[in-house]
Amino acid sequence: MNRSNSGANLPTLRSHNAALVLDLLRAAGECGISRLELAERTGLTPQAVSKITARLRAEGLAAGAGHRASTGGKPRTVLRLVPDAGYAVGLHLDRDELTAVLVDLSGAVAASRTAPLDLGAPADEVLAAATEAVTAVRA
Repeated sequence: MNRSNSGANLPTLRSHNAALVLDLLRAAGECGISRLELAERTGLTPQAVSKITARLRAEGLAAGAGHRASTGGKPRTVLRLVPDAGYAVGLHLDRDELTAVLVDLSGAVAASRTAPLDLGAPADEVLAAATEAVTAVRA
């Protein structure tokens, strides 16, 4: 084993684990999900899930959603995704039109725009049309 590269993928692993947790928070919706359930469904340790969810809360991506009764011990804290904490833009180019879509973290469409497009036009014209559509959905 080459020890000089042993930690090289740690940031990638952290991002992957955070993405797993975010996806489960998204799927849980407004009802939320407990850290224990996150650990069970991801296969991560409860400590790892606590660290990930603490970072997500600090970044404003997750928030408390109340408590759930426990089968023993203290009630479980439930977390939920904060959908408007971030957005993503998708762009679909077809031969005759382009569509730009702005979605929140839950995947709900916040804005969309469809415009005519000549995909055979020079690249700078296609890029300009795409840029205009993205700018419009971000406004």
